[in-house]
Amino acid sequence: MEIGIVTVFGGAGFIGRHVVQALARAGARVRVVCRRPEEAGACKPLGDVGQIVPIAANIRDPESVAAALAGSDAVVNLVGVLFERGKQSFEAVHHQGAATVARAAVNAGASRLVHLSAIGADVDAPSLYAASKGRGEQAVRNAFPTATLLRPSIVFGPEDSFFNRFASMARLSPALPLIGGGHTRFQPVYVNDVAAAVVRALSDDAATGKTFELGGPAVYSFRRLMEVMLAEIGRDRLLVPWPFWLASIQAGFVETAFKLAAAPIPALVPPPPITSDQVAMLRSDNVVTSGAAGLEALGIAPTALELILPTYLARYRKPGGILRERKSL
Repeated sequence: MEIGIVTVFGGAGFIGRHVVQALARAGARVRVVCRRPEEAGACKPLGDVGQIVPIAANIRDPESVAAALAGSDAVVNLVGVLFERGKQSFEAVHHQGAATVARAAVNAGASRLVHLSAIGADVDAPSLYAASKGRGEQAVRNAFPTATLLRPSIVFGPEDSFFNRFASMARLSPALPLIGGGHTRFQPVYVNDVAAAVVRALSDDAATGKTFELGGPAVYSFRRLMEVMLAEIGRDRLLVPWPFWLASIQAGFVETAFKLAAAPIPALVPPPPITSDQVAMLRSDNVVTSGAAGLEALGIAPTALELILPTYLARYRKPGGILRERKSL
């Protein structure tokens, strides 16, 4: 089907910019919705003149969401937070916000809705993040039964928050922590593959009402991901096992300090490096469920991690450095 006018919530973020570009290439007219529309300015050159339009709205404000969605043919909700800051709580964004977007999409007469969730989303999950994602999925299904749900594993690509964070740490620290011993398994998925999945979900009638779990072609332990990253940037660092209980305690202290510092103006304080809820998430593998529909079901061949990392981690390499055998404890 022809995609038409697509309103993308969270289109100015890391994943959002790639989704917006993919939609523009597919011929859609794209509205990029975010709380501060100036942040979406970088999206405008991703399409033809006038094809991509920034719009101000907040998914915590039903009236602004309804206004942004007026006249939309399709809707994409990419909004998510990895840690809670001020009013941007997991409940407000992942559950209530998702419900608001889904209900408004129905009222606007949109024919398609794609909702980005996450592998591990479950209302009964021990992680607050995963539980809120699970409630969000339920709310979307209740309001818009034919919505397509996409559940990616960790998403990699330029400006990602995973490999860039650890590569940056490796430039300064002689060691990197392996929380839980580094045994947690991941199935990293390339951001352009996620963007392609969004476009396919909007254009393929067979994708309506279904859930797809998005992972790359290979599964890695957390330790192996650190080894791959260190090999790519040519840095020799100790990989130190860090028990879950100790990581939880340390994350709790850091979170307390963050909340105290951020109380006056939350947006001005950088996020904590890890939270106790993220430690809880690391207790479970983050891989595509056996038998689940994935990228292949959408006609997309997953892109290998090793093909992409060299394209954006070069800035972390030590000038003139050579590759050495990784050290671990």
